[in-house]
Amino acid sequence: MNWGVFEGLLSGVNKYSTAFGRIWLSVVFIFRLLVYVVAAERVWSDDHKDFDCNTKQPGCTNVCFDHFFPVSHIRLWALQLILVTCPSLLVIMHVAYREAKEQRHRAAGGDNCHRIYPNPGKKRGGLWWTYLLSLIFKASVDVVFLYIFYRFYRNYTLPRVVKCELPPCPNVVDCFIARPTEKNIFTLFMVVTACVCVVLSLIEATYLIGKR
Repeated sequence: MNWGVFEGLLSGVNKYSTAFGRIWLSVVFIFRLLVYVVAAERVWSDDHKDFDCNTKQPGCTNVCFDHFFPVSHIRLWALQLILVTCPSLLVIMHVAYREAKEQRHRAAGGDNCHRIYPNPGKKRGGLWWTYLLSLIFKASVDVVFLYIFYRFYRNYTLPRVVKCELPPCPNVVDCFIARPTEKNIFTLFMVVTACVCVVLSLIEATYLIGKR
């Protein structure tokens, strides 16, 4: 990963964000992205390998694992983080579009011509709407994924033992999940941080509307 490019993107997002937006970005980067990269991927690396069922019937373990883990936590979090961070990049692109348009206007009319955007990064007009919609979209994405996690994994927790009777299992078999306590701790941590991000996005949207 090119950390120089990533640092430049973060600097751009910070530059055009409000104080609440900077707090949101810090929470996403420190408590979600870094935890995901450094720890969460390793915790779920053995979820299929160490999913044991008390039967030797071929295919039974795979079928039961697919039933209880329709989508891996780690892949859902990756998709969630991608969708949550994309709107911030759209704000940067909108500002870059304004700056390029201003440069073309000054090149055509000279330095003394009337400026279209005296401050391209100021949240006025279309950029205000882009920023507001990005906040609503980020909050909506987190809410949707929290609901998806709740539907797949009740109360966001994993049991130590699950009972499976799907074909080709010969009868009701007990299946054991690898390190369920550790996975539950990480799941609850990611859920709490997502809720904090939703609250921050809503507060920032309220602040933006009130300031206007």
